[in-house]
Amino acid sequence: MKKISLLLVAVTLLGISKVYTQDVYVRNESADVQHYVFNLTLNDESNEINGEALITVDFKADAENFSLDLIKKNNEFGMELTGVFEGEAPIAFVYENNKIVIPANGPGIKTYKVRYQGIPERGLVIDTTKFGQRSFFGDNWPNLARHWLPCVDHPYDKASLEFQIIAPDHYDVVATGEKTEESNLGDGNKVTRYHEPAPVAMKVVTIGVTRFASKLLGMVGDTPVSAWVYPENRLDGFSDYAVAVKVLDYFVKNIGPYPYAKLANMQAKTQWGGLENAGTIAYFENSVSGKKEVEGLIAHEIAHQWFGNSATENSWNHVWLSEGFATYFAILYAESVYGDKKRKEELHQDRRQVIDYYKSNPSPIVDNSIKDPMKVLSANTYQKGGWVLNMLRRRLGDDIFWKGIRQYYETFENSNAMTDDFRKVMETVSGDDLKTFYQQWIYTKGFPEIEWSWKYQNKKLVIALEQKQRHYTFDFPLEIGIKKNGEIRIETVQVDNNQKTFEIPLANEPDEVVLDPEVWLLFEETRK
Repeated sequence: MKKISLLLVAVTLLGISKVYTQDVYVRNESADVQHYVFNLTLNDESNEINGEALITVDFKADAENFSLDLIKKNNEFGMELTGVFEGEAPIAFVYENNKIVIPANGPGIKTYKVRYQGIPERGLVIDTTKFGQRSFFGDNWPNLARHWLPCVDHPYDKASLEFQIIAPDHYDVVATGEKTEESNLGDGNKVTRYHEPAPVAMKVVTIGVTRFASKLLGMVGDTPVSAWVYPENRLDGFSDYAVAVKVLDYFVKNIGPYPYAKLANMQAKTQWGGLENAGTIAYFENSVSGKKEVEGLIAHEIAHQWFGNSATENSWNHVWLSEGFATYFAILYAESVYGDKKRKEELHQDRRQVIDYYKSNPSPIVDNSIKDPMKVLSANTYQKGGWVLNMLRRRLGDDIFWKGIRQYYETFENSNAMTDDFRKVMETVSGDDLKTFYQQWIYTKGFPEIEWSWKYQNKKLVIALEQKQRHYTFDFPLEIGIKKNGEIRIETVQVDNNQKTFEIPLANEPDEVVLDPEVWLLFEETRK
């Protein structure tokens, strides 16, 4: 997901974090949701929704109870429960602190029915489009599904799901999954059903209900790629979103099979620039212009289908496994289309954002001081996370890097992972010990702050480097570009101390010396 401005909301953070997560969400340790069915009735008379959710849960032998998240009614907003059932039999439950607590009553697979109604304050955005048409859009990230869906509202517990939407028959309906039914009910309403067989986290579950123009943009293998845009934006929207076919094809060929039933690209009311809902991506309303300016945004959100949606972070503090990956894989796509110059341009911009962010927020990528998932997004989890992958690619080489990426995805497809899981896969594939690499770039705040100078004497290029940051000494390879008569020679040195001097034999004095000419290192430089 991206914010429209890409200037991400930040918080003041701390320094080096422990490897282990401090995610504070209380998990159902002895129960696992297998499947959701969400039956929702929408109307034009009010913003109140009526819901009936069927939740299938697998209980272990030691399970005592099971909790679902649902925001309780408080004045105008929130949900009022009208019953919880097993089959048709009412069961005892406790509903407090925005949790429905249900006794387990032994191991095995059970299905509960939860009936409720109310007006969601967030999560389901009930509003009008920019053209004044009434609309309903799911906008769950990170933990807003609980405002309109009874669920385990945390990415650790993913499940397959179905939507059954009853709405006035003048609306078009798109939702997570493959459409399995659209029927007129004869009373001014119609029912639309969608089914997604792959397990998904609630953060990326969505519906879109309004007047849409829709078009099949193409097929990538067996996957239909479509556009769902406002009728007023029909031709511009179809044109702007058409590049999704090419983007999807690139990722399928380089990462692995696409994980979901379809890829719909939806113009929507969303708080984000783009929201990577599984198989039904939402893009901000003004993403449609007819100028084809959102290719990078589309690439970012489609990359999420593999990283963040299918291979999902197991803790909010490791969200870089989602956002950092999407950031860098959008760059990889752009590099494949426009060449290495585009990679360098994007990384130069991202490096500047990381450096600027660090000045007021000196923190690591995995920062366990953060407890609110709304605060995990920053230049660390996006741009710095992307930079880590760029440096890992340089260290391992393209062939091993891509082999490792494919193995990581294959291992954690439709599952959850932590940073250490990713590291272990890359170590296995490469045969390289990456503990120091991960520790210094992911769990340690900052980056090398290099002050340097060069001189030419006695047929040698003498380069003096000093790492000015004092909290940690980084260990990294540094490429030095030596320019002469329009040509460049690149030498690589290993920097492993706060102060280091390198001597490079050189027949003639260079015209210019530059650090990191090929843009492989995250660092800040000043010249003496």
